[in-house]
Amino acid sequence: MKNQRIFLLLSFLFVVFHAHADGLDDFIRNQMQKRAIPGLSLAIIQDGKILKAQSYGFIDKDGKVPVTTNTLFQAGSVSKSVAAMGALYLVEHQKLSLDENVNVKLKSWKVPENEFTTDKKVTLRGILSHTTGLTVHGFPGYTVGAKIPSVVQILDGTAPANTPPVRVDFVPGSRWRYSGGGYTVMQQLMEDVTGAVFPEFLKNKVLSPLGMKHSTYQQPLPPELVKLTATGHYNHRRLVAGRWHIYPEMAAAGLWTTPSDLARFAISIQNAYAGKSGSVLSQAMTRQMLTDQKNRDGLGVFLQGDSTTLRFGHNGRDEGFDALLTASVHKGQGVVIMINANDNSHMMGRIVDFIADYYHWDGFPVKRAKPAAVTVDSKTLTAFEGRYELFNNRIVTFEAENQRLFTLEDGFVDEEFVPVAPNKFTSTDRNVSVIFITDANGNATGFTLKDDDQGYQRTVPRIGPLANAHQTKADPDPSRTPKIMAALQAMVKGGKLLEEASGITLGAKRDFAGGMPEPETLKSLTFIHSENVAGRGIQRHESDVSEIVTYQLKSNQPDTYILVHLTSDGLVTDCDLVEK
Repeated sequence: MKNQRIFLLLSFLFVVFHAHADGLDDFIRNQMQKRAIPGLSLAIIQDGKILKAQSYGFIDKDGKVPVTTNTLFQAGSVSKSVAAMGALYLVEHQKLSLDENVNVKLKSWKVPENEFTTDKKVTLRGILSHTTGLTVHGFPGYTVGAKIPSVVQILDGTAPANTPPVRVDFVPGSRWRYSGGGYTVMQQLMEDVTGAVFPEFLKNKVLSPLGMKHSTYQQPLPPELVKLTATGHYNHRRLVAGRWHIYPEMAAAGLWTTPSDLARFAISIQNAYAGKSGSVLSQAMTRQMLTDQKNRDGLGVFLQGDSTTLRFGHNGRDEGFDALLTASVHKGQGVVIMINANDNSHMMGRIVDFIADYYHWDGFPVKRAKPAAVTVDSKTLTAFEGRYELFNNRIVTFEAENQRLFTLEDGFVDEEFVPVAPNKFTSTDRNVSVIFITDANGNATGFTLKDDDQGYQRTVPRIGPLANAHQTKADPDPSRTPKIMAALQAMVKGGKLLEEASGITLGAKRDFAGGMPEPETLKSLTFIHSENVAGRGIQRHESDVSEIVTYQLKSNQPDTYILVHLTSDGLVTDCDLVEK
């Protein structure tokens, strides 16, 4: 009888666990379907061990080959965290110093000195924490078959590099600014002091010791690993040409890996922090790694939470791939998610929050009841539709439907907002509300964003309405359209054509020097709408935006609109492709 009771108890626990897991799996599949994500792979850490490794969907949108837990994904900027561990290993072995001028050990290339480096120098600590003043935010990589530059060519911005030179343009240590260029300097520094090629050094000192047997920094991938990879998809779910891009900027963006391998990396940090054996770094060095340097940035990882709920992690994006790693410092918990698509929604955050709620982790937003809705007339609701500048170069789009506002990301529905007052809407996913601001005519000019979880609020300016080809207006200035077309064509091509083009701001010329990946072709522009946004605080590529013109775009991509950002003197300073 006793054995029977034990058997019944174990059977009950088995059923409960699998029902629990099925609920999680159903939630993830629902999110993937809503966002048209081809494939997803994840690993969940509980009590310092991998509790669940699971894959969903397919390696591409054709839906023939399933993703497995051993399918390789590009990690994007999560590569930086793993590379940082290699750099800190060299610090512990006295090959590098956190606070020494990196030019002391650099041999193949030196950081060019200028007026910003007279008193303060570029250091490894500054590189790891994005406080060193180095330029180049990120890298687009190189299409398969293209000529690949050396690291020195990338650092100097010389052909065939497709990004500007990496240079210091503010006093090191004076402020924070994300720099993939800095990590590329670090890559060259690590090769110069070790005499080893970067992928081999990371394999020997970090990947293999941590059991990350499915991970490599090799760029391009060797043929035997190609068959294990997922295929990248852009935000509109078009396939990346050649399946993925090649990243010679390995430390910044070049890691191929799996969620389980990244979970092993996270567990090693948790163990080292607790003083347990089997880690690459000592407890003291790991605690430095997880100490806020500036702007909640440690050494190679970002930090969240307070002293009792502290988490470390990083997000990543390469062409066609997104990744997320977040793990607790003290509690042995964590999540790694990798997808074979660029997705600008809150999907991965929703999955993390769902997992945290499932396993009763603290330090995450508390799941709350759906807010009670009030009735808002359709005319008011429609007036709030449109695009808003959430952050610099980051748009949020609202569309009205069924007495609700929904955000659109990449043309797909993302987040639902319920009206709780005539001009106030609350998210069903997060403790976030938007309170719309209108002018004397009832036209929305922006909204106040209130985030209760983060404890802040700020004003978000309006860019303009949704595009509608059936509601065209006469172009108030048709003579400028050919000039804008010429400017956009130069921005697509980059290089000398862009350098010599007129009608473009200096910031746009600098930041689009390598060209724009899309649209690949520009055939014609049809005027749709113009919005005067002067004084709303919108800035693109270091220039104030005074007007945003919406055109229907005839190109290699069907049913596309382009938002052209103009300065007060009519210069093009940016553009955004949208679907409506």
